[in-house]
Amino acid sequence: MDRIVLHGLRGRGLHGVYPRERAEGQTFIVDAALTVDTRAAAAGDDLGATADYGIIAERIVKLIEGEPVNLIETLAERIASACLADPAVHEAEITVHKPDAPISVPFEDVTVTIRRRAAAREDAR
Repeated sequence: MDRIVLHGLRGRGLHGVYPRERAEGQTFIVDAALTVDTRAAAAGDDLGATADYGIIAERIVKLIEGEPVNLIETLAERIASACLADPAVHEAEITVHKPDAPISVPFEDVTVTIRRRAAAREDAR
């Protein structure tokens, strides 16, 4: 299997458990590594035979900017499900960055990374 990786997708969301996070919002950054089989797309030079990363990127940013959730774990799960909705995607590894998390000590970033497989496509690997 091959991988298509989207790095640094950004959006402003209202995710978080604290009222200030919900009121003011903050930037969230997502990296998405998608496991696909690109052989047919490469052989036929055909976008229809692979995952359209432009469309997937738009879906991810809509989720970042959409309905608020308390946890970035929940956001990551929703993003993984959206990626796996594409029939070409067999597995999605999603990292959600929350660089402005409400932490009282100096830090660079907080991330959650999850990996999910499409149940119906697991056997094809």
